[in-house]
Amino acid sequence: GGGEKKKQGIQERIASEQAKIIKRDGVLRFNQVLSPDTTDQLREYVLKQQQIAKEKTDADPSLARSFYGVEQSRKSRCDLQLSLLKGGFDADDQEHYDSSSSSSSDNSNPLAQALLELLGADGTLRPIYENLVTTNGELYELASVITNPGSLRQIVHPDLPHQNPAPLYVIFLALQDVTEDMGPTTFLVGSHTSKSNLRFNNVELKDELLQSANVKYALLNKGDAVLFDARVLHCGNANQSKLNLQRALFNFSFRNPKVKGNLGYDGSIRPGYVGVLDLESLGNALDLYEKGDDDPFAKVGSGIKRRSTSVL
Repeated sequence: GGGEKKKQGIQERIASEQAKIIKRDGVLRFNQVLSPDTTDQLREYVLKQQQIAKEKTDADPSLARSFYGVEQSRKSRCDLQLSLLKGGFDADDQEHYDSSSSSSSDNSNPLAQALLELLGADGTLRPIYENLVTTNGELYELASVITNPGSLRQIVHPDLPHQNPAPLYVIFLALQDVTEDMGPTTFLVGSHTSKSNLRFNNVELKDELLQSANVKYALLNKGDAVLFDARVLHCGNANQSKLNLQRALFNFSFRNPKVKGNLGYDGSIRPGYVGVLDLESLGNALDLYEKGDDDPFAKVGSGIKRRSTSVL
């Protein structure tokens, strides 16, 4: 009806203004994009997945690529590549989750619920991603970035080699409050430009760039997120939590369909999900979830093995 069209028009206008800021600054904060209950459930879920991954890779180190992304070798820090199947890593061997074999009576799917709230038809981040990458934008990463107390500070870096236009837009979503001692991500605002990239890669100019940068720390409340252009300079700081807390972030990204060829960066995503889902097909699966299908990504499987074609 008319009310729905008006609402959609307002959302599109807001997304257009947000996109202008992202294109100017390279990063933008979004408050309370995920409900508190869903955020708590997703945090509990990913930390359980981390434990399962540790047990499986301790038993067989060759499985590491199935669970960990670009940070698999860094001390006290991991990029945990998530499974879209209900049951997560417990469903790896059977390609779908048999809840009757579980000791838990919980019939929920925390990852699907979070994706619905964020990227479903009424998702909080759906309008901005439609603006930035259209519904043809490829799901390029799906992970949780987890740092334990004692993790070290990263060096300042962009995620990928510089090119125009922006190849990739990334989300870091806080699964708990991120305080200063937990190692929030540092962003150098406006450093996603060709000019900044040239200075960053010039030994004589790099120090001046870093010293004069407009630095922002992602001190996020639970359920808040930052969306950033993957070309922007950033780094995770050391987790020195006084309360011995892990910092867990939900991490996903979508590729700009205007950018063809190799991006020079393998995203943190299970191999079998590479090139399989875009924003439209992801949204279609989430529609099924909202209508009662509690395992809406069963067709794409666990993602352990690389596929040759899209299946949705």
